[in-house]
Amino acid sequence: MSTISYFTEEGLKKLKGELHQLKVHDRAYISKQIAEARDKGDLSENAEYDAAKEAQGLLELKISKMEIVLSNARLIDESTLDMTKVLILSKVKIKNVANSATMTYTLVAENEADLKAGKISVDSPIGKGLLGKKVGDFADIKVPSGTMKFEIIELSR
Repeated sequence: MSTISYFTEEGLKKLKGELHQLKVHDRAYISKQIAEARDKGDLSENAEYDAAKEAQGLLELKISKMEIVLSNARLIDESTLDMTKVLILSKVKIKNVANSATMTYTLVAENEADLKAGKISVDSPIGKGLLGKKVGDFADIKVPSGTMKFEIIELSR
């Protein structure tokens, strides 16, 4: 049974682009490698041929998995989201109560998370702890090192 994955418009476009790259460019490249290895003679002892066929199998598996994700993808309608509390696609500025450090994160679906870009998954411990909170609320979030207390400073889209 496949699960539904939620995407932003940007994330869905990126997924489709990756799938296109795999289907059009990577398939052609591996087919070329197989043909070149086949031209070298005896296939029973041809390590290049075996490696190319294995790469082809892995590529087809990856394509198949991406197609399943894409078939179960749902686009998030930002216009229907409540702007008063932390939800997916919220840009939230939080302050660590213990050390007064502030951080700004955008909560996104798990498959779009990118910590370097300030995007954290709604399924991460911090993401789960912030969901549903409003500006001025405090969130006690269990992380691997213990419990951290954050204050929601600012909320936007």
